[in-house]
Amino acid sequence: MPAVPELGSIMRDAPLWDPKDVTVLFVLGGPGAGKGTQCAKLVSDYGFKHLSAGDLLREEQDRAGSQFGDLIKSYIKEGTIVPMEITIKLLENAMQAAREKENKHMFLIDGFPRKLDQAHAFERSVVPSKFTLFFECTEEVMLERLLDRGKTSGRADDNIESIKKRFRVFVETSMPVVNEFEEQGRVVRVDAVQAPEKVYQDVQSKLKERGVEPITLKFVQN
Repeated sequence: MPAVPELGSIMRDAPLWDPKDVTVLFVLGGPGAGKGTQCAKLVSDYGFKHLSAGDLLREEQDRAGSQFGDLIKSYIKEGTIVPMEITIKLLENAMQAAREKENKHMFLIDGFPRKLDQAHAFERSVVPSKFTLFFECTEEVMLERLLDRGKTSGRADDNIESIKKRFRVFVETSMPVVNEFEEQGRVVRVDAVQAPEKVYQDVQSKLKERGVEPITLKFVQN
């Protein structure tokens, strides 16, 4: 299995970008909380670039000639966390490409950070986040959603054994991220058990409280 590389982005002493120039919202919630659905709405209405850490890792594992494909595949199948050096580098590369090709400066980073060391490393070496959108959902609802998705997704981790592992991993490793950011006043909690339309209404209301407005409103104000 390939060794985890020593990547330059993790070794930086200062962030690559200033948060005044690049806005990052982390999007966290248990597997099946509906993060992807809400991110799609935010992209349309607010102009964010949506980056899913999981999608980037899945794309990389299937990319011809990838040095890390087998390693990523093994971690995903086991429902455990891919080494942060790889995930952060893939995110940084995707952000850089979006800035250069699409002139994007607002990013939703979905499903990341999954551990405190990932959060610290990303904010130290790439850019500090503005805040975290945290979608709260019961395990019963998430399990039902994921098993239903697994009928058509073709994903190796959409089975009950992998799902239960992912729940445990989330509680043990990701909730400390939410708790630390909440102590800093950088968490927006949203009830994700509700219907998607109601969830989105709550998201919009809470974004407005934080000074984040839809694209149409920005144009009117300008």
